[in-house]
Amino acid sequence: MSLPPLAIRIFLTVLVLAASFFDIRERRIPNWLTMAGVPIAIALNALRFSPFQFEAEGLWYSLKGLGLAFAVYFGLYLLRGMGAGDVKLMAAVGAATGAYNWLGILFITALMGGVAAFVLAASKGRMRRTFVNMWLLVLSLRQGRAPYRDNPELDVQNDMALRLPHGVVIAGGTLAFLAVLIWARR
Repeated sequence: MSLPPLAIRIFLTVLVLAASFFDIRERRIPNWLTMAGVPIAIALNALRFSPFQFEAEGLWYSLKGLGLAFAVYFGLYLLRGMGAGDVKLMAAVGAATGAYNWLGILFITALMGGVAAFVLAASKGRMRRTFVNMWLLVLSLRQGRAPYRDNPELDVQNDMALRLPHGVVIAGGTLAFLAVLIWARR
């Protein structure tokens, strides 16, 4: 894992903080933010190895991150465990950081998301129900079925579901990942 250049770190910080602001306030991440984020991330990487000169190496680096992030989060979206804005935000993050760094962000985001979901379920008095839903989720996936088909509470679009503004979790995971890399360089 490598620390992205300063321009990409600044871009990522602005992107994920803006996305989390909208996700908290409106419970959605606007398309104009994520759809602008992808080409900006690609351009920053395509120019990162030599400013003012397009580099195929940077473009490829960015596209691999974009593809991996999109594939993973699109799968979660198809299972109705994630919103479309979260998919597009993570695609932009992947385009900015590249595939290898994105895996680190995914790991930290998953840990933070698990903790946040636990806190949310506990604060709503739904711990038992959450553990039952987790068990049903595992059983459904094991049988090759989408979990939301067996239990409507496992559909992020359903009003009965406990919903967490995942853009905030993505922001936390991204910023924590960058902080760890900066700390490790010292």
